[in-house]
Amino acid sequence: MKTKNLGQLGENLALQHLKNNGYRILNRNFSSKLGEIDIIAIDSSTLVFVEVKTRWSSSFGSPEEAITPWKIRKIIKTGEYFCLLHPRLPKDLRLDAVVIDLDNEDKIKRIEIIKNLTG
Repeated sequence: MKTKNLGQLGENLALQHLKNNGYRILNRNFSSKLGEIDIIAIDSSTLVFVEVKTRWSSSFGSPEEAITPWKIRKIIKTGEYFCLLHPRLPKDLRLDAVVIDLDNEDKIKRIEIIKNLTG
């Protein structure tokens, strides 16, 4: 499976998982000159920026290992810009990740929300 297709599949799975866990989805693939945020949602009264990482092989490490401190800083900067564009959204902010491991037939082996990432 091509990386772009894997990413889209992962984001679709993550969206459903987030909805099932009470998140209200606001935006998908927000992009600016600063970077991209996969999913923007509200969880209770908190604005959440969500990074999605999907793997079907451990050859390149776990999905969590792909979320580097540099990537976290980039998401935070992009999130700050998003907040400037949408000042009426909640002021409480959080960065979460949805990590997904798939088998060879694109079936979910593991899907997990990791809340409150820090770099």
